[in-house]
Amino acid sequence: MPLTDTTIRNAKPGDKAKKLFDSGGLYLEVAPSGGKWWRLKYRFGGKEKRLSLGVYPEVSLKDARERRDEARKLLANEIDPSENRRAKKAAREERVANSFEVVAREWFAKHVPNWSESHGDRIIRRIERRGALETVHRALSNCGQVFRLCYCHWPRCARSFSRPAGRLAAGLRVNTLQLSPNRKRLPRS
Repeated sequence: MPLTDTTIRNAKPGDKAKKLFDSGGLYLEVAPSGGKWWRLKYRFGGKEKRLSLGVYPEVSLKDARERRDEARKLLANEIDPSENRRAKKAAREERVANSFEVVAREWFAKHVPNWSESHGDRIIRRIERRGALETVHRALSNCGQVFRLCYCHWPRCARSFSRPAGRLAAGLRVNTLQLSPNRKRLPRS
């Protein structure tokens, strides 16, 4: 018989962990400490596996069933939900590790010993502030240096950046010509 919200709320912890089964491998595990975890029991590659779907009441019965259905769709496509989750987590961590901020801070740490203290302070404030008062040319120069460092040391990271500083510089030259205060008219396109 499928679980109901009332049954889940009234579930009391015992001396051992209890399992309240729903359907399709979904069950609620009630720990002796009182915690309630949604789990999915499934078989993949001839082995029985379990997947955590969240904690009750943060994940409602309806949400747990939706997550179970998503995992079942993966299984139908011969994808292990646990491995899929690990792969997504690794990709997310890699994106964070290769973010512009991380690379910019590494570039800064590499070059700061060669600069005066005031110059280093100006550079890091410029990168952190990202304000409108900063001139575009200086920010572009700093970004280009960061991208070049990334391109030299991390080929996978470099592919994701795809030389944006060069494109920015080309666009900047065009916009500078168009918006120059010494010109009477904008050039025709």
